[in-house]
Amino acid sequence: MPYLLGLDIGTSGAKALLCNEDGRVLATATSEYGLSAPHPLWSEQDPLDWWRGAQEALRDVFKEASVDTAQIVGLGLTGQMHGATFLGNDGDIIRPALLWNDQRTAAECDEMTLRVGAPRLIEIAGNPALTGFQAPKILWLRNHEPDNFARVTQVLLPKDYIRLKLTGVSATDAADAAGTLLLDLHKRDWSNEILTALDIPHDWLPKVYEGPQVTGSLLEDVADVLGLPSGTPVIAGGGDNATAAIGTGIVKPGVLSSSIGTSGVLFAHADNAAFDPQGRLHSFCHSVPNQYHLMAVTLAAGGSLRWMRDILRESDSGTHELSYNEMAVAAEMVPPGSEGLLFLPYLTGERTPHLDPLARGAFVGLTTRHGAAHMIRAVMEGVVFSLRDGLTIMRELGIAADEICATGGGARSPLWRQMQADIYGTSVVTLVAEEGPAYGAALLAGIGAGLFADVPDAVNKCVQVAQVTEPNPEAQEKYNYNYAVYRDMYSNLRDGMHRLSNATKTKLV
Repeated sequence: MPYLLGLDIGTSGAKALLCNEDGRVLATATSEYGLSAPHPLWSEQDPLDWWRGAQEALRDVFKEASVDTAQIVGLGLTGQMHGATFLGNDGDIIRPALLWNDQRTAAECDEMTLRVGAPRLIEIAGNPALTGFQAPKILWLRNHEPDNFARVTQVLLPKDYIRLKLTGVSATDAADAAGTLLLDLHKRDWSNEILTALDIPHDWLPKVYEGPQVTGSLLEDVADVLGLPSGTPVIAGGGDNATAAIGTGIVKPGVLSSSIGTSGVLFAHADNAAFDPQGRLHSFCHSVPNQYHLMAVTLAAGGSLRWMRDILRESDSGTHELSYNEMAVAAEMVPPGSEGLLFLPYLTGERTPHLDPLARGAFVGLTTRHGAAHMIRAVMEGVVFSLRDGLTIMRELGIAADEICATGGGARSPLWRQMQADIYGTSVVTLVAEEGPAYGAALLAGIGAGLFADVPDAVNKCVQVAQVTEPNPEAQEKYNYNYAVYRDMYSNLRDGMHRLSNATKTKLV
């Protein structure tokens, strides 16, 4: 029986997943590694930690599954997006990689916007210049570490460094490359216009493939170390959000995913490149060949509920370890709309739709009627309202939303699922198995190996719906009213949020 491998080079660790040709997951294994923050706002990792983690995860997954590794027919790659791995001659690592959550490049984002032009950058790359993306990191290296910059011969995304170690080939995929700000989304290849404007050599960048394409094969010495057949095909794969969408079936118009973890992500498939002129949504290539996706991001989604939980624990003097399930039970005692209480989940600033790092969280409408249960429910509703902001923009751009697949913590709670159905106004489904980006990478490997005809074929055979939650019309009516009020709150409070933030910085309060 043929087997497929998916390998995810995440921020906290490497995850390997093994499945069979029916998509049934046989084993997973994770090898953790750390990150460093040598200065405030910096976030770095040693690429050799990724390589050690990848090898450990692959070896461990074989031990857990006890399969004949000679039957493995393909390996798909995925991982954290946007990071910059700087390599010199012979693939030598020049310095620790700068990660997606590194915030040091604000000045370089301004420089990039000035050089390319804000509207033109969005027209070509689909996104404004933000600190997380790879291109500003290259400019930062030139501006702040000129000696290191002079040694650069290659710049790779995290998973593509692992590809280089596995195959000796410098390659990437369109979905992950779209997160560099150097890709022309229409051509699905590097933008000569942007590279010229930024004085970045084209030959520093790897060849761009589509997600299911074979980019190379395992080197003989690497295969021997891992216990895999020499020549095993290594498939292009994609960035973590795009491959996770493969694994959850977000591969056709009208189907979206809503992921509520620490942050929240609303992910929509698009047949054509669709751009929000204001840059409130991320526009990327999809891991589905010649397709695209839009992404809205709430920075503190599940993170807001965790904050609420920690506040309640502190008020109880730590004598009771309040669980999320207990919080949901309390919230269910409160009617939809939290009896006139709203929560703005901008605890760490906000991405969609405001692009405002100084946005701040707020409860609005508090009265003596409201207690802890009201506040819990208001937090949950505010998170979904924030994600609905992204859905509203998508609909304005002509993206259909007939069905939404709930993933992450928002899929495990019946209250979260019903709340999403009611606030989004559409059916919400959950899946039999949710394994994240590594599963999507394994399915892409199956396409590259010829087990599936294409991405829709892989999804139809392997991704199964577990249950469907339909909207409640009465709750919808209440939520639509409250959402209209919610949408006005940011503009009404923005000036005060910024003044308070600036006062805190200058120690006036």
